[in-house]
Amino acid sequence: MSISKALTIAGSDSGGGAGIQADLKTFQELNVFGMSAITAVTAQNTLGVHGVFPLTADAVVQQIEAIGSDLGADAIKTGMLFNSEIIEVVSDQIKRFNWSRVIVDPVMIAKGGASLLQDEAVEALKNHLLPLALVVTPNIPEAEELTGMKVNNLDDRQTAAKILHSYGVKNVVIKGGHADSEEQLVDLLFDGTEFSYFTSRRIDTKNTHGTGCTFAAAITAEVAKGKSIFDAVETAVDFIQEAIKEDIGLGLGHGPTNHWAYQMKRRGQQYVE
Repeated sequence: MSISKALTIAGSDSGGGAGIQADLKTFQELNVFGMSAITAVTAQNTLGVHGVFPLTADAVVQQIEAIGSDLGADAIKTGMLFNSEIIEVVSDQIKRFNWSRVIVDPVMIAKGGASLLQDEAVEALKNHLLPLALVVTPNIPEAEELTGMKVNNLDDRQTAAKILHSYGVKNVVIKGGHADSEEQLVDLLFDGTEFSYFTSRRIDTKNTHGTGCTFAAAITAEVAKGKSIFDAVETAVDFIQEAIKEDIGLGLGHGPTNHWAYQMKRRGQQYVE
């Protein structure tokens, strides 16, 4: 029996909606064995991030070494890396184990506005990690931070994607969730030559905590199984659409998405509160 494996290198969300917890749930739902290396522990719930406690770079390295030297991984996802030292050692480990299927979710700001990446770490992300990435999945504010340009429309997203590709990233996905003027969501994929567009219906809900993590984790899971980037993004769009649509309504703030909704739909089951 061949089992596909994915490693997430990210922060822990005590509320369970984002970070390591969202990634592992997504891997499981997409039939991939999930493993983790935790970069930071957060005290977090639907109301916001109440504390961030980064691990040492050595602690992160030892977790990655434990996976790479024994279990191996078919795809890697990075999420919250917090500082430049962690970014640099993660990049070194990716090169050490010759991992080429690397999906980078450039986590910078939490839903409630808390910073999850130190300012000095942005350059480290651009210089060390993005050149190793098979896919990078910024939302619009993250794309603006990484490119230094304002992104106001789809043409701007195309330009930003080309800039990000010039950093060495093989495929760029700029998500459309922050494009308030659009009645529908349009996620853009640029492979260095062509643009592809994935359209989905915008859903009016505040319960979108962890959508970025979940979306990138779905891409990672599909890539781990050997799917093409286009097919992986297509599945991720469908996965997150169902996760948002089938609202589970937890917490007092930005609630988490429903990670089991996609598979329930595929099995022809109806979610009931």
